[in-house]
Amino acid sequence: MNVNVKEKRIAIFVSGEGTNMLNIIKYFEDRTGISIPLVFCSNANAKALDHVREYNIDAYILNKEDLYNSDKIINELQDKDIDLIILAGFMWMIPDNLITAFPDQMINIHPALLPQYGGKGMYGKKVHEAVIENKESETGMTIHYVNENYDEGKIIFQAKLPILDSDTPESIAAKVKELEFEHYPKVIEDLLLNLN
Repeated sequence: MNVNVKEKRIAIFVSGEGTNMLNIIKYFEDRTGISIPLVFCSNANAKALDHVREYNIDAYILNKEDLYNSDKIINELQDKDIDLIILAGFMWMIPDNLITAFPDQMINIHPALLPQYGGKGMYGKKVHEAVIENKESETGMTIHYVNENYDEGKIIFQAKLPILDSDTPESIAAKVKELEFEHYPKVIEDLLLNLN
């Protein structure tokens, strides 16, 4: 094994409970060569921050001024030598300067089969309600690169599941979450292993 291989470093952006974030942290906890030195959170009261403290990861509470009107976040990410930025339930639009600074190094997860049921306002339960209302036969989750528009970046990976007559928005949400937990960390790992 080449001992000079550089450690790959992840930053996670989160807004709420942080279930996907925690799943990713646990997945990489015992893997060598990949670390998560930094989490950005847009909500100072988010439950996600409890998990961040538990794992002794640096947390940065985002405010809109820092994100949209300065290079503070870019500088922080560059100072920490971040290779990949993971959005895990992050509810704010990513500004162009951040996308430009980290081209094809920022990914997001969405609880539907994009390009359907994406875009501004389509998140969480609203997605699953729309899927049922439109009598879709299947749904799933999408992992994609982040660009300047909500949920429109190049698709990296999708996983599907059938919708049953008995399904509710809540039951679909639970099944989609299982797909997210199963696949998001593995896709992240594959992307990191293929980085130069």
